Amino acid sequence: MRVEGQMTVNGVDEVLVAAQEGIGFVPEDQAAPYTETGELEVVLADWSQPFTGFHLYYPSRKQSSAAFSLMVDALRYRAPARR
Repeated sequence: MRVEGQMTVNGVDEVLVAAQEGIGFVPEDQAAPYTETGELEVVLADWSQPFTGFHLYYPSRKQSSAAFSLMVDALRYRAPARR
C-alpha cells in the first residue's frame, strides 16, 4: 500500500533504517559506515550543509546549573574534530 505524507521518527537509527529502504536525511558521521560499504549512497551532496559545530543560546551565564555547565564544557572541548 502506498502511503502519502511525511514520516516522523524519534532518532537517527530510525532514519538510517528508512534510508536503507528508500531515502532519508542522515548526519554524515552517522551515515559514514553505510556509505563506505555501499549500503547507502550520498545524493544531493551539493545541497548538503557542512557541520560548523554546535551552537547554543542561553540568556544568562549567572544562574546556570552544574549539569548545564558540564554539557557546555563537553560540547566546547570534546566535540568531534571537523573534517
